[in-house]
Parts: sequence; C-alpha cells; structure tokens
Amino acid sequence: MSFGFPVGLLALSALLPLAAAYFLRRRQRPRVVSALFLWRSPSQRAQAGPRFERFSREASLLFEALAVLAAALYLADLRLGAQADRPQLVVVVDGSLSMSARPARGKATADRAREAVARAVSGEGAALLTVVESGVHPRVLTGPRAPVVEALAALEKWKPLGAAHDFSPALLFALDLAGPGRRFWFVTDGPLPSGTAVPPEAGVVEVGEPADNLALVSAQRRDEADLAQVTVRVASFAADARSVEVSFHGPAADGARPGGADRSESLRLPPGETAVLRVSFANAGPIEVRLPLSDDALVEDGKATLLPAPVPELRVGVLEGLGPAEKAALERVLDATPGVRRAAAGGEPAELTFGPRGSKAQVQIGAPGPQRSFVGPFVAEKAHPLLEDVGFGGVLWTAGDNPPGRPLVTAGSSVLLSEEEAGTVQMNIELARSNVQRTSAWPVLVGNALRCGRRAKAGLPRHQLMLGEPVPVVTEASARFTLVGPEGERPVLGAGAVQLPAPAVPGSYALLRDGREIDRLEVLTLDPRESDLRGRAAGLIDPKREAGLEGGAPERRRAAWPLVLLLCLLLADFWVTARAPA
Repeated sequence: MSFGFPVGLLALSALLPLAAAYFLRRRQRPRVVSALFLWRSPSQRAQAGPRFERFSREASLLFEALAVLAAALYLADLRLGAQADRPQLVVVVDGSLSMSARPARGKATADRAREAVARAVSGEGAALLTVVESGVHPRVLTGPRAPVVEALAALEKWKPLGAAHDFSPALLFALDLAGPGRRFWFVTDGPLPSGTAVPPEAGVVEVGEPADNLALVSAQRRDEADLAQVTVRVASFAADARSVEVSFHGPAADGARPGGADRSESLRLPPGETAVLRVSFANAGPIEVRLPLSDDALVEDGKATLLPAPVPELRVGVLEGLGPAEKAALERVLDATPGVRRAAAGGEPAELTFGPRGSKAQVQIGAPGPQRSFVGPFVAEKAHPLLEDVGFGGVLWTAGDNPPGRPLVTAGSSVLLSEEEAGTVQMNIELARSNVQRTSAWPVLVGNALRCGRRAKAGLPRHQLMLGEPVPVVTEASARFTLVGPEGERPVLGAGAVQLPAPAVPGSYALLRDGREIDRLEVLTLDPRESDLRGRAAGLIDPKREAGLEGGAPERRRAAWPLVLLLCLLLADFWVTARAPA
C-alpha cells in the first residue's frame, strides 16, 4: 500500500469538527402547537444555552466518519499493490579505477558522476532508482527499485577501484533490469572504447576530464633467504618530462635483527615513457612503495604494498629401495635447492616423496624388466609443468618396461616418463646406465617436480595480484577454506588447485583454514590502461531509440473506488437520518 499524494490525508482533520457537531446541542426557539398528541416523541433539545451532551445517532456519525475517510483516501491517491506503476530509472556507473581521478582543477570524476545520476533522476521524474556498477563482474550498487533518496544516499559511499573491463555485460544487465524497450543511462569518464556494444535504449553521459598522471604500472617482490628483491615500473602519462622520487618504507621482518626498508630513488621520465627500478632490502617485512602524491590526478595507482614472498619450504622424503646412482643423483639436487628440507624419520610427514617403482612415493624412479638405451629422438609434452625448460640434447636414456599412466616423454614405443591419474609420476630410467644425471635435463626435471610439490601445498601461490587478475588458491579436501578481504568472507569450494574470480575491490586478503590464517595476498590498484587519463572527455550521447521509463507510461489515474464508497456512505447516512423519528 502506498500514497501518490500523502498531503491528501490532511482531509482526515475534518473528523474533529464532525464529532464536535454531534456532541454539541444548540438552544432551539420555542414552537407553539395546538395539542400535545402532535409530538411523536419527547424532544431532547437543550432547554438552556449550548452545551455538550451524549448523542444518540451513532450510526449516522459512523457513516459520515467513514465518508470523510473515503474522501481522504481519494485525495491522498491510495494505491494497493501499485508499486510497479512508479517510474523506475536504471543507471550504470563506470566502476573503473580512472573514475576516482581528481584533476587539478574542478571536482573529482566520481563526484561529477554522482551529480550526473542526480540530474538524470530529476530529468526523468523517477521515483525509484537502480544503480549498477560495471566491472569484470557487474554488480548492483543500490536497489533494485530503491527509493531515490535512499539510492542517492548510498551512492555517496561509492568508490570506483576496478580494473579496465568490457562495459557490454553491465549494459545488457541494466537493459534486463529496466525492461525491454525502456530507457536507461550509462555514466562514464569517456570516451567509449571502439567496439563497445551500446544498446539503443542507453544514453551515455561522459564526465571525464584530461589530466596528467604518474603511476606505478607493475610491482614485484621476491625473497631469497633474508634478501628482498623489489622491481617496480613507473610510467609517466604527462605532457612534459617529470622527475619522480620513488620511496620505499617498511618495518623489519624480525625486530631482533636490523633490517627493513627505508630508501628513496629518483627517476627522470620523458612524456609517455616508463622506467624500471630494482632495489634490494635485507630482512624486510611488508614494503610500501609510494610516488609523490602532490600534483597526482590519481593517487590510488601511486602506491603499492608488497608482502614478503619467500620460496615456500618443502619437506622432501627419499624412500628406501632406490639404487645408489638414483639416490646420489637425487640428494645432489635436493641439497642444492633452496627451500627444501629433508623429512626426518618420526617427524612431520614429507610433502613430496621419491622412491622406487611400486612404492607409495609420489615420484617413482626405476626401470625394471628388459632395458633399452635411447639417444633420441625424444617426443615430449612440453606444455606439462614437469617438462618446462627440460632439454634432451645429448641425453642417453636407459629405460625398462613401460610404466602405467599417461605418457609424457616417449622414444619410439617406449614410455620414458608418465603421470598416473592420481598424480604419481613414473620415471622409467636406470641412471647407472644413463647420462641424464650429468646433463642439465636432470636438475631441471627434479626442480620442476619440486615446484609442482610446492604448488600442491595449501595456501596462495602468489602474494601480489594486479587488478582484474583471478586468485589462485590451493586447498585440501579435509579442511574448510575461506578467503577474507574487503568484500567480506568468500568460501573456497573444491579441493586442490582452485581459481577464484578476480576481486572487485583491491586491498589485503587473508586465506583461512578452519578459521586460522595460513597465508595472505595483496591486490594492487595498478592498471596502466586506467592510469592514462590523457584521453578522458566529457559529453552526452542521447539514446538512439525513443523509450520511456519502466512504470512511467501510461500515466496512472487516481483509483475510483474511494469515490464509489463515499457515495454509498452518504446514501446510507441519508437513509438512516430520514428514518429517524422527528
């Protein structure tokens, strides 16, 4: 139930004088009659001046009060179940990072977008508003069908920080919300990229302004032992050459040892050019990289927080049963690989095991049966991560019976390397009669196996992500995993390697296993496509197809049933009053 004209309810104030009139009795002039039998009933009129006394015509008062109520409902335009008839406006706002720009002169782009939405609401005469934010995954900011005052108030908290994306999904989503053939608006900082599919019902409001900007377009960190190696790329989207001072700040990773990050580096950038800066810090915790914030039109792309990203430690076990050549070749590679710790007997279980064929090891080495030696040609599935950068030039490979699983490396009809469905890797090789361990193929092959073992550990394989990148997560089937960040909690469904959609909001995200934090990543607000503000523009593109708002046409008239009820009540009151004794 709603009222189209609530002021009409003021008509209910007529109930007060109506009730007072029934309580108030006025003094009547005496009337002379010839005989008493002409009076049908005793007169109840007041014999002295005006006074209040109990009235006797309750039915008449009830009908007249209901008639006043019916008149008030008609004047207030009572609507029962007519919410859909109120005109609704659907607006799409660009959620890209560039919408947060603050030019040196004038208002911020996001503020101009809010004003454009308010003007569209006023111009369309809409009573309901739905605001959709475009992005990699479009989402409803306010509504759907929220009152205009509430929607505009919620839009004040909006802060666009998304990556560059295609606008078409958001526009099609808005078209569905508005209804077929209904007009809606798209607010962006323009101009629209070529090839953007804009429905003919959509009007485009461009609120951008060209501006110079300095930005971080990439930032990476790698930790080896106590040394953090940071690489950043700085870009100049300005009309003239700029001197840029890049500052690095961060606490020490361990308060008991000196370290941390506290340094500034200067760069000279010609217009439209980029420069790479590489620095190292000892024993550093999270490092914050910043550009000068003064005279920067987009401050969000001038800062980045780089979390420690050490090589994950991997516990490796070597099972009994391997030959002396295989065991010696494995131990040489394991001892020289950083981040590898040998699993001790009776201690924590190994996360990756090497053993002979037929054992429970995850990587099995052996060549039982009749053996043959091969010098090529070798056919390898180079796309498999186990064979990345593995070269077979000058390799002598001695193999036995074909192992089970999907072949990865073959020579003729012999399978030299295979992978079973459960993930077990079979190396069909006799190292005592081969020279593989004396070539570069062996350490690279074992290193790839160790890297695959690290990737199978529960956690976040990457600790820095750019805007718009999906989140890789490795989970275990026996635990419950949740990703917690600025968007709230997001459960991670599935076991093993899982890829979550790109976060809509940058910031710090934590991975929880059964409610306990085990890893953390930072989504950085870095996107060179959004940092270039030189081509932004303002303008207006009217809809190509004339269309109205949902619920705006045809114009709805006041309901007639309160008038019918009013007439019926007046007739009932007349009938009750006419049949009353004189």
